[in-house]
Amino acid sequence: MSFTEHFDAYACEGDAISCEAKGFIVTARIVADDCLDAPDQRQDGFWPSLYKDAPGFIGPGNSFRQRFAVAQAKAEAVMEAWRKSEWFYCGIVLSVERDGIELDRHAASLWGVECNYPGTDNSYLTTVANELLPEALDAGRAAASRLAATVTGWAAT
Repeated sequence: MSFTEHFDAYACEGDAISCEAKGFIVTARIVADDCLDAPDQRQDGFWPSLYKDAPGFIGPGNSFRQRFAVAQAKAEAVMEAWRKSEWFYCGIVLSVERDGIELDRHAASLWGVECNYPGTDNSYLTTVANELLPEALDAGRAAASRLAATVTGWAAT
């Protein structure tokens, strides 16, 4: 059981993919992360460093200055793309329904995921959705059980 649909190589907030799993319809959607911190504020070691005790240390060895220059250029390109709003952090949020009834709108999620990150094809978004699928199915089963107990209890009175 997994998502056979994939998020597009260029994705937007609200884009969604769905699959059927164990009698449930599970939808994974992209939700903009409400933390607006820039990548270098969110990630220790975002900027490369030549200092061994600093986050972002590129490691010793031959050509360390060349590796530093390449890493620095990449970090600068990522920050420039961020400033131009070419990519953003998001959450992948899974909802679960059965027989047209939404059982859990937020059955599972992962936040701080890069969407449209430079040099990627967004395939990671689908990977995240697949990794969250078992948790979403557990939430769907639990919600279905609660609903069945409520309806049974209601019908009995």
